[in-house]
Amino acid sequence: MAVTVKASLGKTKYYTEVVAGENHLITDEPIDKGGQNKGFNPFEILATSLASCTAATLRMYIDRKEWNVENIDVEVELENFPLTKLAVFKRNISFEGADLSEEQLKRLHTIADACPVHKILLNEIQIQTKFS
Repeated sequence: MAVTVKASLGKTKYYTEVVAGENHLITDEPIDKGGQNKGFNPFEILATSLASCTAATLRMYIDRKEWNVENIDVEVELENFPLTKLAVFKRNISFEGADLSEEQLKRLHTIADACPVHKILLNEIQIQTKFS
């Protein structure tokens, strides 16, 4: 599965319009980095990908099992250590309105790790760049 996004940045520092199909979003940098803080910064977008994919993957499984879970909360903290080339994603998952057994929670942990974005982040990654 391939996806395509296009980011366009004009002369307004770091205010970037991103388009994917019919969907649009804005990214920006915080004020202390010279931006206007009008949208998620790129690191927040990366963490958002893992958080939203995890929540959707869990919801699909929970619905298929017909378990009663009112809300799934996924919080992702991303720490980047450029000098050691290490990035650490800390993912905290909680369930509201649910009475899940230890066995169910164990299974949901496995399902969370099966989220497609989680799998991509664990794979070898290549970035191929072309100027046109």
